[in-house]
Order: sequence, then structure tokens, then C-alpha cells
Amino acid sequence: MPRKHLVFHGRVQGVGFRATAQSLAKQHSLKGWVKNKEDGSVELEAEGEDQALQSFYEEIKEDPSPFIKIETIDEQDYEEEKGHQNFKVLY
Repeated sequence: MPRKHLVFHGRVQGVGFRATAQSLAKQHSLKGWVKNKEDGSVELEAEGEDQALQSFYEEIKEDPSPFIKIETIDEQDYEEEKGHQNFKVLY
């Protein structure tokens, strides 16, 4: 099962980005996690069916809220899964 590791830069903390990411991930039946980083970015790892991952990525990068402003995304793709059981917000 494919996996994506993403780091979002821009106005992504304090604007509901993690909750939005969690909601979208659950809609696409993805497993993984999302968390704030100390540098102001948000890190996310998601795994699931290839089409679901691609749809999730397309939706989330379109700035899903007027408060969120994604400037850049660092993206890494992996083929091996980590076996996440659900999608959660890490603190």
C-alpha cells in the first residue's frame, strides 16, 4: 500500500489545518497522522489506496479553508506501508 510523507509550509498552524487534514483523510479511508512542527510547518503521513492518496493530496493542496494558506509542500512517496491503524492528530 503506498504512503505519502508531506510537510506543509505557509499559514498552516492555528487555522484548523490538522482537523481539516484528519477529516479529509478519513473521507478517503487513509491511515496515518498529522502534527505541528516547531518551525511553523505541519507534517503529515498518510497511507492507503493509490487513488485515495492522490485524491486526498489534490484536495488538501487546494487550500481547503479561507484561513489556510499553503505556500509550499515537501513531498516524499513510499511503496512500503507502516501499518497505521487510523488517522490521528499528534500533539
